[in-house]
Amino acid sequence: MIRSFLSLLGVALFVVTLPATAASSPAPAPRVAAIIQSRCALCHGAEGESASVVYPRIAAQHPDYLVKQLRDFRDGRRRSETMTDMAKDLNDDVIVELAAYFAGRKAGARQPGDTDLAAVGKYIYQRGNGYSGVAACASCHGPGGLGTAQLPRLAGQHPAYIETQLKEFNRRARTNDNSIMHSIASKLTELETKAVAVYIGGLQ
Repeated sequence: MIRSFLSLLGVALFVVTLPATAASSPAPAPRVAAIIQSRCALCHGAEGESASVVYPRIAAQHPDYLVKQLRDFRDGRRRSETMTDMAKDLNDDVIVELAAYFAGRKAGARQPGDTDLAAVGKYIYQRGNGYSGVAACASCHGPGGLGTAQLPRLAGQHPAYIETQLKEFNRRARTNDNSIMHSIASKLTELETKAVAVYIGGLQ
């Protein structure tokens, strides 16, 4: 009887101490888990917290935004040799499940970068640049960089990745979502681009 009680107590303690993300984000179906392990985790990490500045962090990203990007990669609207190959055989149901999984992961804490540079970035992000016609990033992506269902969460993203994307929007090398972002990125100076990226990287 004592042994049974201890077993039950152990189970109860296990349930109580489960991470909040595990409780709010169910484990993916086996087929989706296999795709995460064999494809997504290679670059983005199993929890969506990419350790490389080359690849974006996708933990806590909006599911609708992830769905759109994966479909765009699959269907050729967003060009990327790597991602097109990874997404080419994904059907819509699997894409939705992948998006839900990574959207349910918890975004990790971020360390602020160069504080002087981040201060310049904060000004541009929150107020834009009225002299050059740069719109405030916050007007679309929100004051905390949390985005919307249609617009990506930027908070805590790798600064180098943000900088690369802004430069690709400027050159029209980014082949989807370019119409509005080109008009903004093309007006940013090199300093402003880097500063905004550093500031975004420090948002929580």
